[in-house]
Amino acid sequence: AYNIHVNGVLHCRVRYSQLLGLHEQLRKEYGANVVPAFPPKKIFTLTPAEVEQRREQLEKYMQAVRQDPTLGGSEIFNSFLRKAQQETQQIPTEEVVLEVLLSNGQKVKVTILTSDQTEDVLEAVASKLDLPDDLVGYFSLFLVRETKDGAFSFVRKLQEFELPYVSVTSLHNPEFRIVLRKSYWDSSYDDDVMEHRVGLNLLYAQTVSDIEHGWILVNKEQHRQLKSLQEKVSKKEFVRLAQTLKYYGYLKFDPCVTDFPEKGCHVVVSAGNNELNFQVRLPSEQIKEGSFKVTRMRCWRVTSSVPMSNGPSGSSPGKSEVKLELAFEYLMSKDRLQWVTITSPQAIMLSICLQSMVDELMVKKSGGSIRKMFRRRVNGALRRSDSQQAVKSPPLLDSPDASREPVVKLSSKLTSVSLRGISHSSSANDVGANDFHGNYAFEGIGDEDL
Repeated sequence: AYNIHVNGVLHCRVRYSQLLGLHEQLRKEYGANVVPAFPPKKIFTLTPAEVEQRREQLEKYMQAVRQDPTLGGSEIFNSFLRKAQQETQQIPTEEVVLEVLLSNGQKVKVTILTSDQTEDVLEAVASKLDLPDDLVGYFSLFLVRETKDGAFSFVRKLQEFELPYVSVTSLHNPEFRIVLRKSYWDSSYDDDVMEHRVGLNLLYAQTVSDIEHGWILVNKEQHRQLKSLQEKVSKKEFVRLAQTLKYYGYLKFDPCVTDFPEKGCHVVVSAGNNELNFQVRLPSEQIKEGSFKVTRMRCWRVTSSVPMSNGPSGSSPGKSEVKLELAFEYLMSKDRLQWVTITSPQAIMLSICLQSMVDELMVKKSGGSIRKMFRRRVNGALRRSDSQQAVKSPPLLDSPDASREPVVKLSSKLTSVSLRGISHSSSANDVGANDFHGNYAFEGIGDEDL
């Protein structure tokens, strides 16, 4: 059997024959020209080298399927992963009570099936809270780790290929919880949410919590005004004032390490307002702040590596943590691209944030409405609308190649970057183009932005 890790966590174990079955289903539904090639069957027993080669081929196959918006968002692929997750964790289908937290720590208990997917659980929570159907899509479920001070460290946004109950219980650790939070970046959408009492309450609770945990910066005068609005129970005015504050609507990540502006700098990264904000502690102990706009990132990738153990082999079993990195290629000036790397256990969550920012920008650019991005009920079943791109789970690859030539010259007219056309270097060690998330919002950069 092969272990499939999704977002850095063991998701399921599957046999070659099960993956072949999935491949045949996808071919039947979408045609051989759409589905990537599958590692061939072998008549004789595989040698250890062939076993490893097949594992690598299967990994590339699964990543290629996941990165294709049609295949990766298909019910065939997602239901295969959900079923395999449930079978691997050996959790029978039965009715259970799942506890979902709101930002203020309030608990919402919903009765669901262990086999209910993310959207079913989100729907159940919304129904329990009386959140209207057309606002459900503005919120998402997040897997978090509760820290000692009661704050949350974000692990990932729960995806459509997983079963929330199975995902959280299989971690066997009470610190892991599921939290409901808003899942859009543009604060102008707050208006839609605040039209309804429950939407307003959820937004208010999240804003209060973010201020209390220091995610949103408040000076003394603003604090006094906020306190006064809280006493008057003027929730809408409270949110309106909060919208003007620094880091409103940002997700703050745990302290980690970056190679910008130099290797080994400690950094606190926040995601919001279509950017990654860096608060960097330089080796001189000086704190510097800067932002990387998502529209100037040409592409990004998540990579993983398992550090070599220093001691004799087997001296510390289970201690070798997988190291995760998010690297993005950034347009520093008109003709200079530079790679910036963040080393953080939350690299996957950072990548999911970047992807959702790009998706939101593209929907706006095409004149679509965010309401359309979300699913609609058809005959009692939830269906995604066509305008929503599947948010792809980042592949886990080898570490970025340090010897890779930097791209110095950009073509005079920047064109949209596709997943297939990112790598133009002819260098033999160049990473294949499929390893990247191409950024479709990158083409929006005009000369005036530079």
